[in-house]
Amino acid sequence: MTAAATTREQPNLSNPPPPPLTDVDIVRLAQQHPQTFSPLPPFLLSPTSHQSLISFLHSRSSSASPSLPVAEYTSSLISLVSLDPTHPSLSTLLFSFLLSYINLFNSHKIPHDRNSLNTIQLFAIHLENIPNQNLISITDSIISGLSQVVDPDDTQLLNLLPKCLELIRNSTEIEGSGDYVNSVIDDVFTSGWSKILLVKMVSIIREFSFLDKGRRREFLEKVFGGMKVVELQDLPSLVYQLLVLASKGFSKREVIEGIVMFFGSKMGSKTSSIVRQVEGTVLLHLNFAVKQDPSLGQEVIGLVRSDFRAFNHFTVAVLLSVARVRRFCESSMGILKTALITAYRDFKFAKGCKWLPDDLKEEYLQSVKIVEKAVLRAVSESNHGREHIVPSIVQFGFVLLESVEEGNCKELFKSDGLMGAEELGIQMLKTLFEVHEMARNEIIEQCKFRILSSKSEQSLPIVRLLGYLVQSYTYPMLDHVTRLKELLDYFTFMHHKIATSIVAALLPLINFCRDLQDYTILVVRKAMFRQEDTVRLAATTAIIDLILAEKQSKRDGPFSFQESSSQASCSQQAEIPCGMGSSLFQELSGLLQRCLYQQAKVKEILYRGLVKLVLVDPSSAGAVFDFLLPHFHRFYREDADIQLAISCCVKSENGRVCVVEPLDCLLSCVSWIILLQPHGKTDHPSDSSWTCFGFCLSQEYEAGRTLSFESFSSALLKIRKFLRNGKLEGILSQTQDAGSKRLEEEKGSCYSLVLLGIFEVVLNTVATKLEKATDVQKLDLEKELIELIDLHDSLENETFKSRQGNGSRRGSQRTTACDILDNSSSGHQKLSRERTPFLATSDSQNHSQSSSSKTSVRCSKMISFVLNASLFQIKSFCLVGKDDPMKALIFGDIKSLGFPLLKLVCLLKSGPKYETHQKKKEDRGKKDAEDRKEHIHLALTCLKELIRICLWSPEQEGLIEDLLSVSTLENVSRNVVDAGWDDESELPTSSDDQHTRSIELFIRKIIKPLFSEFLALSYFREVEVLCDIAMMIGNKLPYERRNFLGAWAVRLCKSSDVANSKVAKNVVMIAICLSSPNDLVVAQDMAAEVLKVMGSVRSSSKLEMSETYPVINHSSNTAIASSILQLLESVFIDMDWVTMKLKTYSAVAQKGISLDQNGELAPGLALEETLYSRAEAVVKVLSSFVVMNLKDPQAEHLLRLAVRFYKLLARMSKLRIAPKGCKQLLPSLKFQELVETICKHLTAPLYNFVELMQKNQQESTKSRGIINKIKRENRCIPELIFQIEDYEKYLIQLSKVSKVNLLRHAKRSTSRDFRILDPRYVRGEDASNDEPKHNNSTAAQNESCEESEDGEGNGSEKVLSPESGSALAGEEYNSDSEDGDALPNGKRAKMSRVVQDSDDEA
Repeated sequence: MTAAATTREQPNLSNPPPPPLTDVDIVRLAQQHPQTFSPLPPFLLSPTSHQSLISFLHSRSSSASPSLPVAEYTSSLISLVSLDPTHPSLSTLLFSFLLSYINLFNSHKIPHDRNSLNTIQLFAIHLENIPNQNLISITDSIISGLSQVVDPDDTQLLNLLPKCLELIRNSTEIEGSGDYVNSVIDDVFTSGWSKILLVKMVSIIREFSFLDKGRRREFLEKVFGGMKVVELQDLPSLVYQLLVLASKGFSKREVIEGIVMFFGSKMGSKTSSIVRQVEGTVLLHLNFAVKQDPSLGQEVIGLVRSDFRAFNHFTVAVLLSVARVRRFCESSMGILKTALITAYRDFKFAKGCKWLPDDLKEEYLQSVKIVEKAVLRAVSESNHGREHIVPSIVQFGFVLLESVEEGNCKELFKSDGLMGAEELGIQMLKTLFEVHEMARNEIIEQCKFRILSSKSEQSLPIVRLLGYLVQSYTYPMLDHVTRLKELLDYFTFMHHKIATSIVAALLPLINFCRDLQDYTILVVRKAMFRQEDTVRLAATTAIIDLILAEKQSKRDGPFSFQESSSQASCSQQAEIPCGMGSSLFQELSGLLQRCLYQQAKVKEILYRGLVKLVLVDPSSAGAVFDFLLPHFHRFYREDADIQLAISCCVKSENGRVCVVEPLDCLLSCVSWIILLQPHGKTDHPSDSSWTCFGFCLSQEYEAGRTLSFESFSSALLKIRKFLRNGKLEGILSQTQDAGSKRLEEEKGSCYSLVLLGIFEVVLNTVATKLEKATDVQKLDLEKELIELIDLHDSLENETFKSRQGNGSRRGSQRTTACDILDNSSSGHQKLSRERTPFLATSDSQNHSQSSSSKTSVRCSKMISFVLNASLFQIKSFCLVGKDDPMKALIFGDIKSLGFPLLKLVCLLKSGPKYETHQKKKEDRGKKDAEDRKEHIHLALTCLKELIRICLWSPEQEGLIEDLLSVSTLENVSRNVVDAGWDDESELPTSSDDQHTRSIELFIRKIIKPLFSEFLALSYFREVEVLCDIAMMIGNKLPYERRNFLGAWAVRLCKSSDVANSKVAKNVVMIAICLSSPNDLVVAQDMAAEVLKVMGSVRSSSKLEMSETYPVINHSSNTAIASSILQLLESVFIDMDWVTMKLKTYSAVAQKGISLDQNGELAPGLALEETLYSRAEAVVKVLSSFVVMNLKDPQAEHLLRLAVRFYKLLARMSKLRIAPKGCKQLLPSLKFQELVETICKHLTAPLYNFVELMQKNQQESTKSRGIINKIKRENRCIPELIFQIEDYEKYLIQLSKVSKVNLLRHAKRSTSRDFRILDPRYVRGEDASNDEPKHNNSTAAQNESCEESEDGEGNGSEKVLSPESGSALAGEEYNSDSEDGDALPNGKRAKMSRVVQDSDDEA
């Protein structure tokens, strides 16, 4: 022992040794000292007594129950020693005693309990009294016991370690104290930590105040790496300790990141209820910590903002929990929304980007799926100890609903198994509504508030949510009827679409609650008396929906609307009425009668609704006829010469003419109801009969109902006969008062529009009867059909001429929107399907040059009518809702139109081919050829629109397969082109997807042969439509499958000398856009050939036609050049997005965010190399344009593109510069190649291009519009020079920090001080001043680079973007050219600034 050694070294004592004391005496002295204040006994002060005092400790530790005796003796001795702690003997005694205590503690001879903890805490108070040299031994003893820690009490000695190390580190007596402390920390961090030791280290680590940032990061990595072995019940306390650490400033970002990633990733696979409860407790700790220290909330938000890859289910829960703190509510919701919308936007961009690798596209798809799953999991687990985040979930769900999406985005997400923001928000709130009863009131209240306060576009998703809740949870929604009534109170103040959508959404609930139904009827009844037209329209739609819902429920049963398995409570079941009483149609007949006296649009809605009513309940036809007959008689006079009182349908008021009665819609309604009746009768039993108080009306009334049906049938027959007679002059000349000529012309136009609709209704009736007629009847019906079409065509032509001659806008005339359902579309689908074989037969008669010219003309008119009607019908298809009963009635299977349309094209093109360039041809033959050409164009246009619908609507698939069945195309002549058109040998290997195989076969067997034949016939409009079809279909093919179509277009460009610029442009665009990912390679070849044809700015030689691509010729070169420049705009959009993603990857790398060790940054590096390759390809395309003799519009377009491109290049170069504190990486070889290509092939020629533009401008002073051109260039050229210099500035900075000369190929030019001169001042200028000076020597180049680098040395100026409109801060430089004095002051000031960034910005 040290005490013994000290004793031996003492000199001989002259005094006798002090009397010894026992351990009992020491305990008694310690207890009596506060009363006696006696001095310390000599025995304690004697060095010879140390061994005896330590032996007392050993003897007490050997007793049967040593805990209390050891604690009593130890505390007594320490209290006596503390009376004179500076005495050398006592300080040595304290060291020896503590060392012995530690050894006994590590050997478990002293129990590890509360007494030992109090003793160790007492030792910690007096550590300062121990000699610093001896603290090293104590520290080593403590460290030696770390491996024995198996129980929380085993870690008591670690309470001494922080203070020991702090005393050693601050000691001046110990040599190398800092190295020793570091070695101790290394030993602690590298040793194996049990779960008990890990928890203890977290609790004491904040006392190690001397740890630097690296040591703290190492400690946290050790902690989060070992947390997986910690018991679940210990995790919340451990997290709490970590949060306390963070609040004390201990690596806040790393602590928050570690907690989030541990529970989000390492614990993510564990989904037991205990784990969820633990996570809930952790969330509460986080919430409390953020309230106490708001900076922790900033770190949580900053973590997700800096890298959205940290997004997981626990991150979502953390942000939702933090959102409960008032000051972080908005920012947390914003981060969640941004993360979600960014994931969707990135996926959309990646999927549409042709040059991104497939693995990157798949990565973005998986990222979106991870985000969606994370949000849904956070919501589904919200009932496990985390109920405090429920209000945040409600708020976030509505935030997503208000994020309006485009329709095509929804289809895009659905095609890849994604939900989209709106569907995700609805699913969140539906889940919350089901799981948390406490959230239901808040959800309904928020629905009401947001519907009333948001715009109509944002309210529609919330109304859809309300509809889903009503449909899926009908019985729980009955508890919220009061709030729904409050919402209905605002019916008249809402947008009409929102108002009608709310009523439609509540229909399933109205079926179960008579009180809500009555209240809804009361609301819409009041709305019918409002002055606003839109309110009455909404009320009429709501009335129809109520009636239809009642009929639907009676037809399908009382539970037809309910889809959920939720059951009603006893109280709820008692409130549900057993019966709904009499029919709503009868109850609301008075209100419907009022609709017949409203404006025309209200009547149109009513007529459509009555047809829907009969579709849902055919037995209601008689009641509908009875309702309409009196109104119909106002406009039909059976005994008059002119039976239709069309003059009553139009009125003039305040100098404006408008349609007040859509008679064609009324006749369409009646016609459809009659056609829907089986065998033309209405004698079915009806539940809508006029019953009252248990009895029916008399048989005379039933006979009257039959009479109404017969009256309508008879009236329609008479109208058919009247129209067939062709006496239309009497109808069109019905004027009741003399007015101005303009009003009379407008009235006549309105009469014609109504009459045209009536013609189409009659045509629909005839076509329907033709479908069911016998062979004998068909002849008469066909003749009638042709006559009616002839009359319709004549009336339409006269109407068009009249309106064209009038030349005024028809302000209040009824729009054709209603015709979508009632007039023009009515029967067109059946009409065209039935007439296609007949028309093909007539066309065959034309081919044989029949002598019946009258029949030929009528067949042509019939074809034209059918095609125009079909086109209108196809375009109207998407305007009708999927659940509308009228859709199946009017449109049927829309894709079935494809077969007759394509067959019609084949029959029309196989007719006699008239050579239009020959002058000596009969007029009849020319007219037939032109008509046939127009019909082919119409048929192809219909086919294009139909294909568009089927490509974007999954439920309409099968059209391509139907088109392949057209057998007439199998023998299409291919002699019109060379063998290069047949590319069967170059088709890709067969696809596994049947639909993809069908598309490829359709292109090869139908599109390509038709294209070749029409191109040979110079049918350029038709070829344009085929190009549109090919491009549309090609864009829907997988990227690896569309190349064969692009290769075919490339071969076509090499073999065809198309003179039509539009066709040439379309073919070139197919060749470029569908040659993925080598589209810019093809564009580069095309641009080089355009240069040869258009000519260079330095040479006057040019070709009439490209030898490589004959499609590029003198007629088409301008259009092709413009199309390539437009293509580059879309390329820049993709590059801009990729640059933004690279910025995100760079920020992650620079901030050292280590989400996992699986190489997350590898995709970023791959994306960077891909971007550089793309930019180099763009440079090669632009290099042809900057030396091309472009016209003014193309030249200005090129300058604008160059501005955008150099702005992108500047951002890309800036990303290569590492910020302060980060390691600078060398520019990749790909980047160096890109910079070299830009310097050689773009920047220098671009300066020459600008110079030449100004020279040409000065020479064309007499041209008109030169002043406007100067103004445009004053904006464009300075911006271009600014962006070039900004880009080169970052290259200079990158060259400095990387020691790589990136500007070794750049040439110094003074053309940045170009002259923008008004032509009035050009004449007085000296010619010598107009020539820019160039210094092309190597020495000048090096000098320029060095000067630029020196100029960047201070790096203190800030730069504002030119778009901001702020002045640039910087130093003026001296221009090498004196022409700068001729510049306008504002422009010269903008250009004469050195653009510099600070090092912080770089």
